Amino acid sequence: MGRLTLIRHGESIWNQQNRFTGWVDVSLSPRGVAQAQAAAQLLADEKFDIAFTSALLRAQDTLYEILRVNRHCFQYLRIHEAGREWYEHYVPAEADRRELRIYVTEKLNERYYGDLQGLDKDVARARFGADQVHRWRRAFDAAPPNGESLAATAERVMPYFRERIAPHLIAGRHVLISGHGNSLRALIMHLEQLTPEAVEALEVPTGAPHIYELDADLKVLDKQILESDP
Repeated sequence: MGRLTLIRHGESIWNQQNRFTGWVDVSLSPRGVAQAQAAAQLLADEKFDIAFTSALLRAQDTLYEILRVNRHCFQYLRIHEAGREWYEHYVPAEADRRELRIYVTEKLNERYYGDLQGLDKDVARARFGADQVHRWRRAFDAAPPNGESLAATAERVMPYFRERIAPHLIAGRHVLISGHGNSLRALIMHLEQLTPEAVEALEVPTGAPHIYELDADLKVLDKQILESDP
């Protein structure tokens, strides 16, 4: 039985400022750091076998806050997918077996918000209309100007999940993914078999771990959402 823990990064500076962020590499806000630290305490006794995160620092920084206090993680190795062959050409030594491997990939990045990136959401509503902005944010197949829809985000997230992450879950390992609201919405939509209509209402809160127990076919047996928002 596989175990999958998903965590959306803590609040970022642009979350705090009500701005569209997308692929802009902003930092965590002070509240976001506190959220990551609270999530770390909730997950301190979890034993992770492998971890994945995006190429954006707010997701990585959240992950490192979690691992910093984890009672089973003594050392880790960051592996950037673009240069994976640099790390995986050798047979691991005995000393390497204690390392938690962290794979860093753009495939798990937040959706690309195109022309909306950097805009205050209220300014965007005034410029484009509240209904249109809501559709861009929540609908499955609506893309903002020069940006990605949730459907397009799923088209990069799900092949990566099937190829690189699912085999670990099928093998019964505990996988940790630190990601973003929309990359995780795409993944949760698949895991929970949500319709495009249902996924419109799906909100993944910052800093709240989602833990799934999965069978060998990656069907959900159990789900917990842990919340401790400082």
